[in-house]
Amino acid sequence: MSIAPLLSVIIPTYHRDDLLVKCLDCIAPGVQTLRQEFYEVIVTDDGSQTTAEAMIQQNYPWVKWVAGPCKGPAANRNNGAKHVQGEWLVFTDDDCLPDTNWLEAYKGAIAHDVSCLVFEGRTYVERPRQSLAETSPTNESGGYLWSCNFAINRQLFESLGGFDERFPYAAMEDVDLRLRITNRGFKYSFIKSAAVCHPWKHKGGWKKLKQHQESTFVYLSIHPEELAIINSVYYLQMALYGFIKSTIPEILKLNFSGAKYALLEHLSFFQMAFLLWKYQFKRNQRVTLKGS
Repeated sequence: MSIAPLLSVIIPTYHRDDLLVKCLDCIAPGVQTLRQEFYEVIVTDDGSQTTAEAMIQQNYPWVKWVAGPCKGPAANRNNGAKHVQGEWLVFTDDDCLPDTNWLEAYKGAIAHDVSCLVFEGRTYVERPRQSLAETSPTNESGGYLWSCNFAINRQLFESLGGFDERFPYAAMEDVDLRLRITNRGFKYSFIKSAAVCHPWKHKGGWKKLKQHQESTFVYLSIHPEELAIINSVYYLQMALYGFIKSTIPEILKLNFSGAKYALLEHLSFFQMAFLLWKYQFKRNQRVTLKGS
C-alpha cells in the first residue's frame, strides 16, 4: 500500500509549454533535494488550442496532468487542488524556476513549526532590471503571499474555499486569499530558503493594466472595507509621488529603456484614481439613500 506524499505541488499552465518544461526540470526527482516519495506534482492545464498532456506523458511520467476548467487562473489552481493526495499544497507558476532545495525547505518549515498552516517562500529575479518594460513579483522579505510561491495546509485551503473564482485574471486573487487567511486569524511565515526565481517578463501594455483595474474592482466589491486603503487618494499618490520618487530615477538609470510602459502605468493610476472617486461617490450616494 503506497503512502500519500506530504507535499502536492500545483502548477497551473496555459499555452506555455516552453516555460513549463524549464519549471518541471527544476522540480524533477533527483534535482530537488527532497526525496521523490515526499512530493507529487500536478499540472492543471487550461490550454484550449493545444495542451501539455502529450509532452508530459512522454517526458515527465512522474507528473500528473489534468485538464483545467478554462475559467481563469484562480479556477485553474483550485482545479489542481482537487486532484492532490498530499497534506500540504505548494503553489508555483509555470514561468518560475524553483531552487533545488525549494521543497526540502518547505518540508523542514512544516516540521519545525507545527502550529503554522501557511508558509511563503522567497521569489527573486535572475539579474538586475534592464528596462522599465520588465516586471516580476519579487518577494525578498515576506508579507505578500504571492501565488507563485507559497505552501498551505490542504484542510485550511479547502475550508477557505480556495481561490475566489470571481477573479478572471492573474491579478488580486492572491491578495484576496491573503486577506481571507489573516481575517480568519491565521498567520503565515516567510521561509527564505524556499526560493524560486521568477524571471523578468514583459509588462504587457495597456491590456494588462486594464485587467488589473478590473480585478481591483472585483476585489473591492468583495471587500468594500478595503476602500479605506485602496482608494482614489492611494492611486493619486502612486501616480504623483511614485513617479517623482521612483519612476524618474529609474528612467534615468535605465537610459529611458521601457519609459513608455512606465508612463502608461502612471496614466492607469490617474485613471484608477478617477474611476475610484466615481465608485466611492456612487457608493456613498446609495448609503445615504438607504439611510434616509
